[in-house]
Amino acid sequence: MKTSLIHDVTGVLLAGGKSRRMGRDKRLLAVGAETLFGRSLAALRSVFYRVLVVVAQDSPSIETDATVLRDLIPDCGSLGGLYTGLKQADADWVFAVACDMPFLDSEVIKRFIEFKGEADVIMAKLDQGLQPMHALYHRNCVPIIERLLHAGELKIQRLADDPALRVRLVLPDELPLLDQDARAFYNINTPDDLEAARSLHDKRARPSKA
Repeated sequence: MKTSLIHDVTGVLLAGGKSRRMGRDKRLLAVGAETLFGRSLAALRSVFYRVLVVVAQDSPSIETDATVLRDLIPDCGSLGGLYTGLKQADADWVFAVACDMPFLDSEVIKRFIEFKGEADVIMAKLDQGLQPMHALYHRNCVPIIERLLHAGELKIQRLADDPALRVRLVLPDELPLLDQDARAFYNINTPDDLEAARSLHDKRARPSKA
């Protein structure tokens, strides 16, 4: 029901649309019966009352009934998309994900929300490193992001190093519902990634033998 959704955090779906490494608009590629865009949007909508979709200024438009925003500052990648989401969100908090993450898990997302009062940035640190595109950000990040953008430093991970921000790193053992292979954080950048995701989806969807 709508009343059970989270109101004090806005879901932000970064759907830039350039897909340089994929060579085609990966938002429209399917894993299972849904596109990557549709799967990511549905996952956020299952948790948050309000969801914003952020795309690049020159990105092809995408059909959706969601609120779509174009980057306030062009050509700044995911950091620019996060900045746009934070500036335009009604809530003080945003939970940001990329649209190329086919296995987003609502329970894992809700686990992040439980840490909301502890810091300005809530970000997972897995064996493969920091995960800035499955993370919670407070509006306090805005001036720090502006400074990074003006300096041409576009790595979101820099927020985790800034002394002006309180950072809470979430470790794997704090995510008991997370699969051991961290599939909730899996993202697709290349055709090989896409085929691997489709294979994993099909394997999960296949009924187990008695």
